[in-house]
This record gives sequence, C-alpha cells and structure tokens, in this order.
Amino acid sequence: MEPVTLTKTQARKIILHAAGLARRSQFGTGIEAVYQLIDHLGFVQLDTNYVVERAHHHVMAARIPDYQTEWLGQLCEDGSVFEYFASDAGYLPMHDFRFSLPVKKAFKTQRPPLTPAEINLMKEVLDRAEREESLMVGDFENDRVEASTGWWDWRPAKVALERLYLDGELMIGRTKSFQKVYVLPVNTVPRETDLTMPSDVEYARFVIRRTLGALGIAYAKEIAWRARYVKGNLVKKELEHMARSGEITTVIVEDLKGPLYMLPDQEMHPEISGDVFILSPFDILNVFRHRLKDFFHFDYQIECFVPAPKRQYGYFSLPVLAGETFIARMDAKADRKQKVLIVHNLHFEPVELDEATIDRFARALKAFMKFNQCRDIVFKKSNHEHWLETIIERLS
Repeated sequence: MEPVTLTKTQARKIILHAAGLARRSQFGTGIEAVYQLIDHLGFVQLDTNYVVERAHHHVMAARIPDYQTEWLGQLCEDGSVFEYFASDAGYLPMHDFRFSLPVKKAFKTQRPPLTPAEINLMKEVLDRAEREESLMVGDFENDRVEASTGWWDWRPAKVALERLYLDGELMIGRTKSFQKVYVLPVNTVPRETDLTMPSDVEYARFVIRRTLGALGIAYAKEIAWRARYVKGNLVKKELEHMARSGEITTVIVEDLKGPLYMLPDQEMHPEISGDVFILSPFDILNVFRHRLKDFFHFDYQIECFVPAPKRQYGYFSLPVLAGETFIARMDAKADRKQKVLIVHNLHFEPVELDEATIDRFARALKAFMKFNQCRDIVFKKSNHEHWLETIIERLS
C-alpha cells in the first residue's frame, strides 16, 4: 500500500481528533461520555499531584462539560473501568482486561528473585485479603526495620501489596480521598470478562491499534512505549508486518523523518473548532515531548521534575490549546481553603491572538475555576499585560 502524504496542518487535525480535542463534548456529556472517552483512548493516565485537580479528572473535565469527579469512581465500582498499568498507572476499559495479563505476567516473572521473607509476607497479605475482602496500607502496623530513607522507601507491607497488585493477585479501588484500597479480582472483575491470556502477536496488535486510535499518527517508539514492561521487540516487529500487509497505513508528513503510522480507517479531514482547552501535563496529547515539537512547534516540559532554579515557566504549568495551536502555558495552583485559583505565571506563546480566542480562553478559565472548586482567580505574573488585562475584563 502506498504511503499517505500529509501536511503538518492535516496531521495536527488528525492527532487532535484522535485525542478527543477536535471540539468540546466530542464524546457527549455526562457519565456516559466519561466511559466513551476512556474506551476510545484505551488508557487515561492517573497522577497523584493535587496542585490543581488530579490529572485523570483534568483529562475528563477538559473534554466533558460539567464533569463530576465521582463519575469515574462510579464506573470503577460498576465494573466498566479498572485501574492498572499500561504505559503508566491509569484507567482502562474493563473489556480490555485480558490485555493487562501479559503485563502482569511480566511483572511477576522479570523482577529479581524474592527472598523467602518477601514471599512469605506476600502470602500472608494475600491470605488476609481473602479473609477481609479489602485492605489498605493503614491496616498494617509499621513493619519497617530501619528508618525511612526517602519518599519511595516503602515499608515491607506496602511493597507486598504493590507487588501483589502488579502481579494481578490484587486490584486497586479508591476512597473519596484517593487512598488505595486493595481488593481481590474476583470481587471486582465482572464474571463475563474474558480472562484468556493473549498470544504475543495478539497482544502486540492490540497495543498497536489501541495506541494509534488514541494518538492518530505516531512513530514506532510511542507505539512500543505502552508495551515497555513486556520484553522483546514484539510491537515493532508486528508493526512492520502490519504496515507491509496494509493493516495499518504508513504516513509521510512534511519535514518529518518517518516512518509514521496511522489506522487505515482514520478520519482524514476532521473539523477542528477554535475551542480553548486548558490541558493536564499528563494528557495523552502532551506526554511525548518530541511529538509536541514535531507537530505543534511547542517545546513543553512539566517542570515539577526540574530543580527550582532551572524552571522557566513554573512548577506545574498547564498547556493551553486553541484550535490546533498552543497559545500559552499557565502555572496554576488551587487554594481550596480560600477557593481561589492562583495563576503564578501566565506565559503566552509567540502567536497572534484575536478577540474571539481571548474570549474563549476566558470562558475556559471560568470553567477551570469551577472544576477546581474555586470562586475567584488571581494572576501573579504574565509576559503579555495587554492580553492579561483583556482576559481579566472578560472574567469580571
């Protein structure tokens, strides 16, 4: 099959449509839209950072008007969605459950050998989970022998719980305060769920189709990223085979070095609204920095992982997208006690903005305040005072 040649603009539109960012309400409204979004993307990354509302809720709220955070918990409770690892920890549709099994097998078989004490502790924890039906870290006494040496220096019971979760022996639920609750799969996974272990080829093809469905257009390295916990180049090998057979389409994009791929039934000319989206750093659109540079000419990095003296834009700057152009990045923090959204830095990109875009940005800010349970907004700094003043006027 001959490659498809695209301009950057055509490629951007395909990518945004695949990400669910062609327009607000692309997946509808209400709790059903939350499920449709997760089912379409195949994976929504979660994060515990609470500077603004957590990333998984942020992804939903950016796309679904009047999103309610409890909707995601309801979908987990009714067995429509579950939490596990794909490329990272996140939420997946339950009908994809069997494709989590190769990852669980990899965690179980590829880690360093456990000590007898670790094996015994895991057995004791699993036995207790079977008796008590659910467990939290706080249900265990502090069994640390030595003082903690840092954030990731978990005590043995916590390590045992996490290993059992990664192995598939336990699953995770969440309290309203986002604390983990470890439960047995038999009490969480619906009986009709397919539990058949996929073959290597079947798993690779699943990853390829799922990733291309969410990214629209992708390099091999992004497609293989989701399967990085499973050893071998099975995804890259199957990707080449599917491209040769025409099951996926090879794409040529102006000024970019390929190969690039997309699904053959991909909508080629989606319409992109001028809607403004305030996005999470962990949004599917933003997790691969090189893609933002290549397709959107946007050099972005989440700076909470950067030492403070080296930060350019702020601790937790949020990309702001208008249509197919990133127009700003906003370092924000929700003061929940005072119900104020504090914008430490609103940095506009070197692009021209019209009145309509500024107006849409102001409306997006109002929605973002409401989503973060804030009633007011305070701006500390901006590199474009005129646009900032215009936005403040539209907010009043």
